[in-house]
Amino acid sequence: MSESTDRPAQRSQPALGRRGFVVGTAATAAGAALAGPLAGTARAAAFGYSDDGTNYVIDTGANLVFKVRKSNGDLSSLVYRGREYQGYGGMNSHIESGLGNSTVTIRQSGSTILVSVAYGTLRHYYAARSGENNIYVWTNKADTSVSATRFILRVRAGLFLNDEPDSYTYTNSTIEASDVFRKSDGQTRSKHFSKLRVMDYNYVGWSANGVGLWIVRSNHEKASGGPFYRSLLRHQSADGGGLYEILYYGQNQTEAQRFGLQGPYVIALTDGGAPSSSLFPGTLTTSWADSLGISGYVPASGRGRVAGVGITGRNTSYAYTVGLANSAAQYWGSARASDGYFSIPGILPGTYTLTVFKGELAVYTTSVSVSAGGTTTLNSIAIPSSNDPSNASAIWRINDWNGTPSGFKNADLMTYAHPSDVRAASWTGNVVIGSGSETSAFPCYLWKDVNSGLIVYFRLTAAQAAAAHTLRIGVTTAYANGRPQVVVNDTWTSAIPSPPTQPNTRSLTNGSYRGNNHTFTYSVPASAWLTDTSRYNILKINVVSGSGTTSYLSAGTAIDAIDLLA
Repeated sequence: MSESTDRPAQRSQPALGRRGFVVGTAATAAGAALAGPLAGTARAAAFGYSDDGTNYVIDTGANLVFKVRKSNGDLSSLVYRGREYQGYGGMNSHIESGLGNSTVTIRQSGSTILVSVAYGTLRHYYAARSGENNIYVWTNKADTSVSATRFILRVRAGLFLNDEPDSYTYTNSTIEASDVFRKSDGQTRSKHFSKLRVMDYNYVGWSANGVGLWIVRSNHEKASGGPFYRSLLRHQSADGGGLYEILYYGQNQTEAQRFGLQGPYVIALTDGGAPSSSLFPGTLTTSWADSLGISGYVPASGRGRVAGVGITGRNTSYAYTVGLANSAAQYWGSARASDGYFSIPGILPGTYTLTVFKGELAVYTTSVSVSAGGTTTLNSIAIPSSNDPSNASAIWRINDWNGTPSGFKNADLMTYAHPSDVRAASWTGNVVIGSGSETSAFPCYLWKDVNSGLIVYFRLTAAQAAAAHTLRIGVTTAYANGRPQVVVNDTWTSAIPSPPTQPNTRSLTNGSYRGNNHTFTYSVPASAWLTDTSRYNILKINVVSGSGTTSYLSAGTAIDAIDLLA
């Protein structure tokens, strides 16, 4: 077909009506049985496109035919092997909740077809490659004039198992806002309960009976929140499912929104298996897209790399991550367990803050500059001992410092459940140092209206009781400015600490503890301790704030570690 920049010539093609549809289980779950017969018989034909009057119809020449609405750029049909997968509740797949009247054009360049959507300052693109069952998608949000924080692939209901942590039905009881639900068995569900950090997954989707439907994420260079951020991944409900690529997510967000081109993210259909690893972030090469004229597109030749020969001073019990960030872009990579070597490719030119994380706790920062086509090589990074709070000598310590509540009571559950979930252990209960259960008995979250006043019992030797000590409480986020104030033996009370900068949205109730790590320090005088070494000292931890409402939406905070320094 000759190249066209607007409306193409017509070509003969099988009629494409509305089809049956498939939605599915999580990427790692077993497939459920398909329900109902195929609702259509259309087959993929030769690679090319046509115009049905309302949509551009793109045939990949494999098993995939999809439509893009000419009026607004919606993905209005997604037919794989003759079955319609697109749509629930009469809605198309689209940016945010759908764009208004847009300029939509189509062009074929050899083995690539590109659909371009212009809406105000927003530019959005779909690309198809001959013989592939993939749709490559880019979105360029230039500013705040257009609301575009996500792309949602809307998938019809009823053909895949609806039992994942982010699954829910509208018949369940709503327990918070309009997006957290309780099932009849007491378990909770929400689209926010993603369970995974962005660095933990390459794709999300469903698979059953020989069909896999996936979104392979982009490298998130223009997203916000860093490698440990959690956001919407997918949801399932009574009327259908959604797969997301998040362009910017405001819930528990620690950074300002970035602007520019994001992608490609890939809608991939398979024979039931995972999408090809060649599509994964960091491995996908799109040299075929270099000359397509995509707004904001920067080819590999215009990008650089940062590599470090190693990191010393690590605690080898933990994984280390290296992050790069500035106001325009973000990147990350894992440090090799044996020596801390890391390599981060595909970086836009600029100056970045480089941060080394132990677990999720920042333990080293520096500045690094990246140039197009070059590699910035760093000599071995030495993490000063004082940068890791775990290296400080402590009389006692509850949990270890790693930037997460992992190990505390209910910590793992809270990434995919509401605190009121029936599976949660009691949020109250005191802790005894030396019991062997200090960490597992200590709740990962403290709220003003739920479990404020938690008590830690501990003994001191005569020498320890004769000296002042520093108490440290590390937190990972807070809701409504919740922060700890401590009381020792009912005789000494700390000042109310100033609240650190934290996200201003829900966090503890929607599956995320990730905010800004902060350490509160309290200088406890020797006069506060009991001189009788046979008796337990009593540390009471209260949550204070003038904000918040009640119960699990009262002011609260997530705990990283607590220790009393020697």
